[in-house]
Amino acid sequence: MERITTINPQRVAWCLADLGVTPEQVAIESDIPIERLQPLLDGGGGLTFAQLKKLADYLGRSVLFLLEPGPVEVDKAHSAQFRTLASQKPNLSRRVKQLVQRVEQQRAVYLGLLDDLDPAERPRFDPPSFPVDPVAAAVAARQWLNLADANTFQGFRDAVQTKGVLVFRTNGYAGRWQIAKENPILGFALYDAVAPVIVVKRQAAESKQTFTLMHELGHLLLHRKSSVDDDADFRATQGMERTANLFAAHLLLPDARLAQVNASDRPEDVAQMDEWLQPYRRAWGVSSDVILLRLVAAGRLQQAVYDAYRAWWASRPPLPNQDEKGSREYRHREPRHVFGDPYVRTVLNALSVRQITLGKASDYLDGLKVNDLHKLERHYAGA
Repeated sequence: MERITTINPQRVAWCLADLGVTPEQVAIESDIPIERLQPLLDGGGGLTFAQLKKLADYLGRSVLFLLEPGPVEVDKAHSAQFRTLASQKPNLSRRVKQLVQRVEQQRAVYLGLLDDLDPAERPRFDPPSFPVDPVAAAVAARQWLNLADANTFQGFRDAVQTKGVLVFRTNGYAGRWQIAKENPILGFALYDAVAPVIVVKRQAAESKQTFTLMHELGHLLLHRKSSVDDDADFRATQGMERTANLFAAHLLLPDARLAQVNASDRPEDVAQMDEWLQPYRRAWGVSSDVILLRLVAAGRLQQAVYDAYRAWWASRPPLPNQDEKGSREYRHREPRHVFGDPYVRTVLNALSVRQITLGKASDYLDGLKVNDLHKLERHYAGA
């Protein structure tokens, strides 16, 4: 089979360095023989188109990007938001970096489809000015979001999305839209004045996802910047991460609700804390962790008790994600779970008015097969 010899070795080498991978690693994970890849990097080899496509997909770039002559212009290769995240967490894994790039591509698709709408009909992120104090900001944001009785992740997600923020949630099983369970990253936010995006890692406990969502919203509203957060950031006691944590905790559990918690009947055994707090957790959609931290901050619970609870909780075997085995029975609904209603409805509306082709709609909805795409259309029609 004919090989393409016009591949730019400088660009391939830049991609490898950017992602922090070795040629041997690329060869194994992309199923391209090292005997083909190494000569290419040395400036004297070539690949078949199928191999070049595999390489481009692995590197998170287009085939044309690897064929283009000249060195990579970093400012064009990575957005300002991407560079912000990379500087915050220099050791981001290749998969997380590529996930950020895919999220940016999806946002570009979304904005492109909105261009044909009347400006008055386009969703827009237009928040008011919030107080600098995170507790006061949480009170104002709760009213702005009109949270009312929201107590599920989807309810909180819907409230945020109505304000012009795209909210993506990763899958629990391996694939293009997963953050691996062992990876400490729990979420990130890409700030944009028109259409910011929050990405939440799927976890076994919905309440953990909800806190991640509101933590990232805090960065968007209070700091007006992109951010990537791991589990250590959710325990931070200073700086912007502490501010985002305070904002999320008070937004999800305002003082009026905290006052309803009867700390006098707290069990002595920390292993029974979750059972004690279960009615509150179910009613409000928050974790035991949030309630206990708020009680500590209010002076109604000793720090040592909370520390003992955390030590007990950390010793428990991890809970499995419900979808980590990869069941695809409801494949047609996955785009909705991952990208959220505003994005999916925008793509389907563009398809219905023939703004885009069926093939484009499939691409924009994570490569849904035509049969699954039609199932998704019927699912929305019956919603």
